[in-house]
Amino acid sequence: MAGVDNQPIIIIDPTKTRTTGRDAQSMNITAARAVAEAVKTTLGPKGMDKMLVNGVGDITVTNDGAQILEQIDVQHPAAIMMIEVSKTQDQEVGDGTTSAVVLGGELLGQAEKLIGMNVHPTIIVNGYRIAARKAEEILQSAAITVTGDDSDILRKIALTALSGKGSEMAIDDLADMCVEAIRIIFKADQTDIEHNIQILHQRGGSIRDTNLIRGIVIDKARAQSNMPKRIDNAKIAVIDVGIQVQRTSNDAKIKISSPDQLDEAYHEEYQTVKDQVDGLIKAGANVVVTEKGIDDISLHYLASKNIIAIRRAKEDEIKKIVKATGAVIRSTAIDFSPEDLGSADVVEERGLGNYKMIYFEGCNNPGAVTIMIHSGADFIADELERAINDALFVVKVVLDEGKIMYGGGAPEIEVSTRLNEYASTLSGREQLAVTAFAEAVEGVPRSLIENAGLDPVDILVKIRSEHKKGNRTVGLNVLTGKVMDMKHTSVVEPLKVKIQSIKSATDAAAMILRVDDVFESKYTGLMDVKPEHRVDSYDGITAPDLDDD
Repeated sequence: MAGVDNQPIIIIDPTKTRTTGRDAQSMNITAARAVAEAVKTTLGPKGMDKMLVNGVGDITVTNDGAQILEQIDVQHPAAIMMIEVSKTQDQEVGDGTTSAVVLGGELLGQAEKLIGMNVHPTIIVNGYRIAARKAEEILQSAAITVTGDDSDILRKIALTALSGKGSEMAIDDLADMCVEAIRIIFKADQTDIEHNIQILHQRGGSIRDTNLIRGIVIDKARAQSNMPKRIDNAKIAVIDVGIQVQRTSNDAKIKISSPDQLDEAYHEEYQTVKDQVDGLIKAGANVVVTEKGIDDISLHYLASKNIIAIRRAKEDEIKKIVKATGAVIRSTAIDFSPEDLGSADVVEERGLGNYKMIYFEGCNNPGAVTIMIHSGADFIADELERAINDALFVVKVVLDEGKIMYGGGAPEIEVSTRLNEYASTLSGREQLAVTAFAEAVEGVPRSLIENAGLDPVDILVKIRSEHKKGNRTVGLNVLTGKVMDMKHTSVVEPLKVKIQSIKSATDAAAMILRVDDVFESKYTGLMDVKPEHRVDSYDGITAPDLDDD
């Protein structure tokens, strides 16, 4: 652009990188599809694993899409947007992250073909949104309503989520544990999995030794070694302060002129402690948990009464103990009543060497439970934890929503088949976008088939043929390699997972397609920070002395 004197007027810094038009769209689509390609081979029970190695050599072996995308180092903004699809899917429904990202990549691939045919991105986005709404209608009509009493369906839901994630050795037991854990906390009117079902690792043993504890395990030890290690029929007092002698202010002084006065002072301290502990004993407590400290005098007296004391428990540990045992948090050890005490069949310290944990087991109607994973290696336990988390979330989703679908690619083929029929009723270029959407949806079962080492062409033709006849639950049994009615298998998924996958993928594809200009913004991080404000300019600078006043 030129001014009145034919001098150029610089609007955008020419030294900044800028990509526009088709080049920008192509670059963004390529980057986003690269993310989808990175996780595509992990899809399904026969998907491959990825090995992730960080800068210090720590190894993670996983086929969990959310975990892979969380750890890989991605720089391109469009690729980062695709990773957000995975995060959204994981936060909303806890599973289906890989399917959502793969679908997003397929949608962009189909869009690139349409752009090459001179279909405007706005038309494509409009068509994709029409198709996504229709796809949700199709899925809703094909879904099956279930109740929370249907244990077999819930178990199948958990089995599907656990499949292919390193849990095969004990997959049946793990599925039962996940269903039972959800049922337990729901019965106690608790629905927050993150805060009410804790998953812990214990080195040693095998996956088969993994067990569900009707209660809580905390990373603490007895306050003194001469306290009992185990209490049966435990009555638990929870105090959010400490048990200790109340000290006077720092500048207070007590004048003692004889040994008798010193003995009297000690006696008063001991009596103060005794009054507090006696209040707990009178209420029936034999386990005491405090958020603050317990002094030596108090510990000695508690131990003499065969009471287990656990001091300086974290706030979240206190909350879990309360939910599991039914205890009432008090701010004083005096005037405790039996109604304030929680209960557990057993409270016990377990562990090897210096590593100790306190188990609160056999709680009645607990609002918090623990799944203790046993394995010979940390990376195995980590992968199993991710699988169990997925299973817990999908079981919860089904209990909340009450709708399921049979898997094996059946829902995707049903959506694709019906969308192609629907597209023929549309006029205008949106019809092309809806047809492209239908083709993209088939990309998910195609990847599932390829990862099983099978021929996607033959199998997709067979499944499509069945769906055109109205057999909408027909899909691929990946474990046998046969096309069959998935009602006769254990492959079941929540409706909400399928719907959320389509929503997340469509939103991401639409956002990327609407971008036609990419350039460096004004602020690009450390390079734009003034030299005197950079972190490395602080080397050698010491903090000033603070005035005591």
